[in-house]
Amino acid sequence: MELAALNRKPAADNELNWVTATFMALFHAGAVVALFFFTWKALFLSMFLWWISGSLGIGMGYHRLLTHRGYRTPKWVEYLLTVCATLALEGGPIFWVATHRIHHQHSDEEGDPHTPLDGKWWAHMGWILTGKSMHHDTTTLARYVPDLAKDKFHVWITKFHYVPIIALGLVLLALGGLPFLLWGIFLRTVVGLHSTWMVNSITHTWGSRRFVTRDLSTNNWWVALLTFGEGWHNNHHAHPVSARHGIAWYEVDLNWYGIWALKKLGLARHVYRVKLAQLPPTPALTSKSSELHLVPETSVSGD
Repeated sequence: MELAALNRKPAADNELNWVTATFMALFHAGAVVALFFFTWKALFLSMFLWWISGSLGIGMGYHRLLTHRGYRTPKWVEYLLTVCATLALEGGPIFWVATHRIHHQHSDEEGDPHTPLDGKWWAHMGWILTGKSMHHDTTTLARYVPDLAKDKFHVWITKFHYVPIIALGLVLLALGGLPFLLWGIFLRTVVGLHSTWMVNSITHTWGSRRFVTRDLSTNNWWVALLTFGEGWHNNHHAHPVSARHGIAWYEVDLNWYGIWALKKLGLARHVYRVKLAQLPPTPALTSKSSELHLVPETSVSGD
């Protein structure tokens, strides 16, 4: 199947995906109801699970490990981070990684699944509700993720990506009743979804640009705080393989700190990161030169 089959179309040209829209509506309704079941335990639980799903899962797992291979881990660590990512309700790894690789290949041009050039609503959430890129079968997407398509675990978890969050919901309901369920699943998931979508919409619209890139990517500090470091998006588009996105000392990047911790524990190797002091003062980067100046860090262990 050609690339055009996965490319996004203007929102008006796509039919609403009723399954996705229904679940989005239910989760948003559940998030509102959660406000009437507040407890401090439920709040702290939701914050912890937000970090598990958003940082360990999406940022460190789906994005920096599976999509860009900015570092390597033993397979059991890779699989654990992948399961954490499924708790974010952003689809299985093959869907997520394929969509993001297409985004980098065609960022803010024809073929980008979620560019704000098609509208800020489209970039933020419309592409999920009516776009096609997240709803193809694993065989169609395999050409964009040949590394994951060969892995039986990633194929399986992509097919059954909803199982971990259902299991977690049942555990939370048993342990803490409705407050744990509503805050730990519904409200936490909705906050995480919108935080991730802000990387698509906000950081391609508002922020500062350290590097000259061929897309609209910017660095946005408050999106970085909400996404554990993913908001340093211009840095990332200039150096996509770098496992560290917050490359200046003041750019807080919790996902990088997690990768650094894995490295110190001997669970991450071949860690690539940009060192700002070694970059040219006025870089003019293109997609072909975007991987220059990457400094591999040594590790004490491997697979």
